[in-house]
Amino acid sequence: MKPFKSVLNRELEAFIAHRKGLGYSDRLIRSQLRTFDKYVKVQPDPSSIWNPHFYVKFRNEIGLEPSTVNTTLCTVRCFFEYLRRKHNHFNNPLKDVPGLPQRAFIPFIFSPEQVELLLDAVCGRIRQKQKIFLRDLGEYLVILLLARCGLRINEPLRLKLKDYRSDEKTIYIEKTKFKKDRLIPIPKSVAQQIDNYLSSRAALIEHDMNPNLFIRWVKSKRGEQRIRILFHDAVHQIGIRSPRRVIGDTTFGNPTPHSLRHSFAINTLRSAIARKQSPWNVLPVLADYMGHVEYRHTMKYLRVVDAESRTRLLNFAGTRRDES
Repeated sequence: MKPFKSVLNRELEAFIAHRKGLGYSDRLIRSQLRTFDKYVKVQPDPSSIWNPHFYVKFRNEIGLEPSTVNTTLCTVRCFFEYLRRKHNHFNNPLKDVPGLPQRAFIPFIFSPEQVELLLDAVCGRIRQKQKIFLRDLGEYLVILLLARCGLRINEPLRLKLKDYRSDEKTIYIEKTKFKKDRLIPIPKSVAQQIDNYLSSRAALIEHDMNPNLFIRWVKSKRGEQRIRILFHDAVHQIGIRSPRRVIGDTTFGNPTPHSLRHSFAINTLRSAIARKQSPWNVLPVLADYMGHVEYRHTMKYLRVVDAESRTRLLNFAGTRRDES
């Protein structure tokens, strides 16, 4: 874990320790504060950090997406509020510093046909050599769970053997983004593939003591980076070329593993509507399945109707930009 290096390094560590003591995770907040720490470190006058104008400059110069800038500002504001309460002798310099106007975000959406092509491409990369077969098969199953169950990328990576219940065809997901546990059913086809994986694992590994469901080596967990590389290689293989684009006040996202979660939500809702089900009855169930505290969070995924609608919207926005 890299230490902070600015004049505020001790205070930043103390703030993170304080937040952890309240039960919050430190991973995201540490990343945001590291952006702030690096900026403070290169400033010629460290005393300027107590001036509100410093944060207007910081906001405009760090070069991140507006939503990321605003989240970082919020975290830094909380940090100074912590210092203000602790020392009780100065005002919070970010108290009146506004955030940046945020762009609308339209995620990349895979059509059901593209999901199938992607999964076939990943499956086709499974090698038969004994030493790497389980690793490749496990990586495929991680991406399969992202696509078929709308999981976040870290959720299948953190699954334990005990979390998969073959007889029920369910998986138990513990302490996710909103500190919420959930038990969800998985499709029979997915359960069958996990069962086949576990049978192969039992046959290939003697005295298997690894508690994780998906393994890379006998004593280690899988990493997100490997899954991301495999995902992007498969996207390239099936011919999807859709770079991230900013058109006016809207960002059109490129394909990422999280796009499979967006696609799962949209394609599930679309399928339910095709079966004449009310979307307002489906949304609460879908929200619970995906681990959202409130179904308004799920509605954020539903900014376009389907992959074709997103493509038409992107083409329309691009045409209007070219004409202006």
